[in-house]
Amino acid sequence: MLLKDFYSVISSTELEGEFITEVKINKDHELYNGHFPDRPVTPGVILMQLFKEEAERRSNKKLQLATAANVKFMAVVDPNVCEKILLQSSIFFEDGLVKLKGIAKQNDSISLKISATYRSV
Repeated sequence: MLLKDFYSVISSTELEGEFITEVKINKDHELYNGHFPDRPVTPGVILMQLFKEEAERRSNKKLQLATAANVKFMAVVDPNVCEKILLQSSIFFEDGLVKLKGIAKQNDSISLKISATYRSV
């Protein structure tokens, strides 16, 4: 975990090749002291990191981002509005790489869409 105590996994399941993981954000994490004190916003790079860590859990490997072909930030993730984020992802293994397509949701609103490729480190 890149940021100690930033989130915890509430549940994680696999259904027909799709992984669904619900995480709870620590709204009191020190990250929000600077981003931003009166209106906390989860940085987009942190949302991308959640998917990297999901791919690491599923592949049982330490990974590094190789490419991010499609990243769309759709809505702000505010831990005061809702502390939970739902990660939906499809993960494929091809030619020694881990490929992921994912959607992050908060309160049924899509916050992030991502297509990324990771390599083992």
